[in-house]
Amino acid sequence: MNSVALLDPARLDRPDTDIRTEPFPFLIAHGQLPDEARGELERDFPRYASAGFFPYDASDCGPSINALVERLSSAEFARAIGERLGIEDLGQYPTLITLCRSLNKRHGTIHTDSKSKVATALLYLNNLWPDSSDGCLRFLGSIDNIDSMIAPELKPLYGEFAVFKRCENSFHGHLPYEGERRVIQVAWLTSEEEKLRKTKRGKFARVFKKIFGSLDRKLGADRDRNAAHRD
Repeated sequence: MNSVALLDPARLDRPDTDIRTEPFPFLIAHGQLPDEARGELERDFPRYASAGFFPYDASDCGPSINALVERLSSAEFARAIGERLGIEDLGQYPTLITLCRSLNKRHGTIHTDSKSKVATALLYLNNLWPDSSDGCLRFLGSIDNIDSMIAPELKPLYGEFAVFKRCENSFHGHLPYEGERRVIQVAWLTSEEEKLRKTKRGKFARVFKKIFGSLDRKLGADRDRNAAHRD
């Protein structure tokens, strides 16, 4: 399957796509990946030994994931997102791609994303999800209330997609969850310097977690459901 067929911006215009401008610009879209690509994308997803998001490295991935990342970071895709969120020339900003195979309960606390991000997109690749709200993405109206949802929560199932403009009130997070939760994140950053800094930090975290993964897991085991951090 060619990369254009794998991720086509025209799918963002499905009738069930939810685009809002208040309290901050965001978009939630369904069915963004073709069903026939499920097997390849599952096979080619990186098999990280630790939980969390790690910088994209083509050598970790198989060909279908590499093709998908190429589309996600393309100028065409950035233009499509920018048009829908009201961000002028989004493609001018450098992209940082990170991937996550699994989480522990420390992850998902409420936050806005850092000021170094212009916008953030999340594309999920899980074929199944428990009949639970745990680990489901929520856009929120408050930094201290995980139940202050401004849109229906999004189960991280295959082909589900969310993107938002980073604002001072772009609160989002999810209930504690531990286990496999495959997702590709695209962040459009304010500068190449920020991309370099975040990439270095992500690579260090990958090494650290490989050695001290059990400690990382213990740190978040009892986190409060409304836990938050200010970026």
